[in-house]
Amino acid sequence: MAEGEEAPPPPGSWIKDLADALEEGGCDLETVRNIIQGRQLPADLRAKVWKIALNVVGKGDSLASWDGSLDLPEQSIIHEDCQELIDQLSVPEEEKSVLILDIESVITFYCKSRNVKYSSCLGWIHLLKPLVHLHLPRSDLYNCFYAIMNKFIPRDCFMKGRPFHLFRLLLQYHEPELCSFLDTKKMTPDSYALNWLGSLFSYYCSAEVTQAIWDGYLQQADPFFIYFLMLIILVNAKDVILAQESDKEEMIKFLETSPANLDLEDIEDLFSLAQYYCSKTPASFRKDNHSLFGSSLLGLKDDDTDLSQALCLAVSVSEILQANQQQGEGVRFFVVDCRPAEQYNAGHLSTAFHLDSDLMLQNPSEFAQSVKSLLEAQKQSIESGSIAGGEHLCFMGSGREEEDMYMNMVLAHFLQKNKEYVSIAKGGFMALQQHLADINVEGPENGYGHWIASTSGSRNSISSVDGDSPNGSGDGKGVKSLVNKMTVALKTKSVNVKEKVISFIENTSTPVDRIPFNISWPDRASMERHVSSSDRVGKPYRGVKPVFSIGDEEEYDTDEIDSSSMSDDDRKEVVNIQTWINKPDVKYNFPCNEVKENGHMFPSHLLVTATHMYCLREIPSRKGLAYIQSRQALNSVVKITSKKKHPELITFKYGNSNTSGIEILAVERYLIPNAGDATKAIKQQIMKVLDALES
Repeated sequence: MAEGEEAPPPPGSWIKDLADALEEGGCDLETVRNIIQGRQLPADLRAKVWKIALNVVGKGDSLASWDGSLDLPEQSIIHEDCQELIDQLSVPEEEKSVLILDIESVITFYCKSRNVKYSSCLGWIHLLKPLVHLHLPRSDLYNCFYAIMNKFIPRDCFMKGRPFHLFRLLLQYHEPELCSFLDTKKMTPDSYALNWLGSLFSYYCSAEVTQAIWDGYLQQADPFFIYFLMLIILVNAKDVILAQESDKEEMIKFLETSPANLDLEDIEDLFSLAQYYCSKTPASFRKDNHSLFGSSLLGLKDDDTDLSQALCLAVSVSEILQANQQQGEGVRFFVVDCRPAEQYNAGHLSTAFHLDSDLMLQNPSEFAQSVKSLLEAQKQSIESGSIAGGEHLCFMGSGREEEDMYMNMVLAHFLQKNKEYVSIAKGGFMALQQHLADINVEGPENGYGHWIASTSGSRNSISSVDGDSPNGSGDGKGVKSLVNKMTVALKTKSVNVKEKVISFIENTSTPVDRIPFNISWPDRASMERHVSSSDRVGKPYRGVKPVFSIGDEEEYDTDEIDSSSMSDDDRKEVVNIQTWINKPDVKYNFPCNEVKENGHMFPSHLLVTATHMYCLREIPSRKGLAYIQSRQALNSVVKITSKKKHPELITFKYGNSNTSGIEILAVERYLIPNAGDATKAIKQQIMKVLDALES
């Protein structure tokens, strides 16, 4: 072998597996991730992997129809910036002119097609630098740049922009002491992190470090992950920052350039720590701010939430309800209801601790004792594994600004004490009431009453918006008893599952308990909504015995929740259909049509593995490729039903069970040829999963 010639990877190595998979074509991001498993990416395979991660494989030449005119008013600035970039790179003299023209064409066409005015402070040159290292053709260079701008650079990425207000809330959530220190110094995130976010760290990091960061970040396919990488860089410098006695400008310079200290060997730890902090962050951080990224029209609308005025991170009531039902790791909330005693007694979340915020001014000593009791109750609930337990404090007010003034003072009190994991329930108790009404799709008589407790009336009734409690006697046992019952229900769930599956094929017409629901009921038209498959809160089937059943669906079955998200297709993962069908863990493949509530049908494939069922929706414009439309665990299937007049139209209902019955969390419908064979195969696989869980 000639000196300096790179040896081929040994047979059976992961690098050879990756090279072979990329060479075969049709490789999707999941396949790539499974092979790489977080290891350092070989330089010669980086271009192919990044193109897959950016979903630009097979994309046409967007510049083909452009006349090539470099005639923008700011063209001279663009040319100078491109020249400066080339001068920083080791490019042979004979290639410089061609490369400058390619880069200048990419920027110019992007400005023209997006109607954007170029400015050097945008940092696009630094975004292009890692891509230029890949020696891509001009068409691929533009497609990759466009995909990064579209998917990974947030809107309003400028001074005082929304992305930086959001980062401050994340910093406050995890590192309140550090956040308070920087606030005191008037050092806002945009003053030091503008080029972190705008260039995805390429502004300050070396080429090798930038490539390693992008290797991991693009494979994550999660634009919000950059926030956690930024957070770790600050956390790593925390001790130095807090000990700083220099002036503001010097401190900003120190922070701004801190990513330059990253070495190649630091990247693995950087990502591991970022993953940890990510797992300790409420999902609402992403869900409520998803319009920051992508080309969704939602992002073009003015957001009614001014993050610059937010006291702390807000959490949706749907996440609060679902979080404490989950087993194992994850964010769990200890909910603190700060409304006045009369409103709390009229109706409150059954797992909430009451802290009357009025006491803070009216009786400070009693307030201090209540705070002490709160922290002790939180500690005990975590230790006992209670459903009400959680290390994340979430404060709930009424949802009316004038009434929640005192609650905001209580929140500020906890933040001043540098208490981490502090959040506020978005919309307060009013939002909780409305959410329970929205997901109760059959009407007020089938309420979500078991979520609401009352010390002045029936615990199964939801108080009216004005806080008036319904007439009726209390159960006399209080919240503690209710919390204990719910905890026992969770512990006994696994024991009861197998017994209930005996009634596998059953008529699902068992009467449902009627729960009083004292809240004004919105019109059916105003309740129509799309619920994501990630929503864990659904309508309970109180009184329905079987955990899982297969049967005929009533002709007018109104018990529906559309499980598909209306998210932008740009953010859905694209996979090769045949590659997925050929996966060794795929046991069954059923070509079908996904049927939406409005009657629209989409050619799809249902793939069944040992534990999950996937829906791959075909992409009409890209033959052989599909979006991953849904991913459902088989042990979450509680009903499979069919229309009497259309037996090939199969409805899958997903949920979970407790001692109260079954909660439906999502619904999906498919038109499946030979539907009987499909449901039989899925039934058998579900039984295997339940057998495994029992053993």
